[in-house]
Amino acid sequence: MAPAPLSTPLTDVLNVKHPIMLAGMDQVAGPKLAAAVCNAGGFGTLGGARYTPNMLREMIAELKADLVDKNAPFGVDLLLPQVGGSARKTNYDYTKGNLETLLDIVIESGAKLFVSAVGVAPKWAIDKLHKGGVLYMNMIGHPKHVHKACQAGADLICAQGGEAGGHTGNIPTSILIPACADICRQYKSPLTGKPVTLVAAGGVNDGRSVASALMLGAAGVWVGTRFIPSVESKATEEQKREVIQANYDSWIISTIWSGRPLRALRNPYIEDWELNRQDEIKRLTASGKVPLEYEMDRLHKEGKLTEEIMDQAALRPIVRKYAAWAMIVPRPNG
Repeated sequence: MAPAPLSTPLTDVLNVKHPIMLAGMDQVAGPKLAAAVCNAGGFGTLGGARYTPNMLREMIAELKADLVDKNAPFGVDLLLPQVGGSARKTNYDYTKGNLETLLDIVIESGAKLFVSAVGVAPKWAIDKLHKGGVLYMNMIGHPKHVHKACQAGADLICAQGGEAGGHTGNIPTSILIPACADICRQYKSPLTGKPVTLVAAGGVNDGRSVASALMLGAAGVWVGTRFIPSVESKATEEQKREVIQANYDSWIISTIWSGRPLRALRNPYIEDWELNRQDEIKRLTASGKVPLEYEMDRLHKEGKLTEEIMDQAALRPIVRKYAAWAMIVPRPNG
């Protein structure tokens, strides 16, 4: 006889069978993978940095078209960093002033959850989501950020440890989760009236790590890299093999892609930045320039942008040639 589904506060609040959430992961996840996770009883999430309203509408429509249960819950994850003030100078508005319109689309689509990554959403935005019946989850990498997010109105907190792929901090998951669990118990969800639900991320890849996260105080997990080799992922076969074959030394953390620490697969081009060009990284980020965007633009203007550089500059395992994409979709005022 099959074991009974695992019930936790996360499965209850999201109305899913399994306490497993697909991380947004920009274009590498996509509608088909999000729908597949939903169809399997988990929680699928669409995510991205620079979605236009039309792009978001199309992706949600594609996800919903692939759902077996057309009423299955799903979420949307966008990057909403703080801009100006004491924030990183490389931060900027990824929504290009379209946040309110994007939120309208999220609400109208019937999404169950909105996720804010790399920053706390504005209070008006959280209130708007709650008014539309949408839960709000904040990604955090430090216990002190839990207070800020919960005071702003978070219903769920996703604490991401330093083992995570993509944007990440430096506090190990095993230390971060218990600390955040203690803080979450101090707050209640504005939408449910129950204690804020904690989700764990960072190094989650199998049943043992899910069980560990639950024992540490989380109600479920947010999983990204483990899903990249899946059939439905948008990663190429080569990129899927790279992830599968990666070992303990295959990764590198760098700020060159966005100005924030980000874990990706290492290669000679990225290693050169980290080993020999640290002063340049500091100078560029201090002036508000994202190193890789600056480099690709310079090489392009000089006619020195080769396919080899483009390939090695691609954010692995994220599926895109970052430099080409950055030139097609330029930053505001840059």
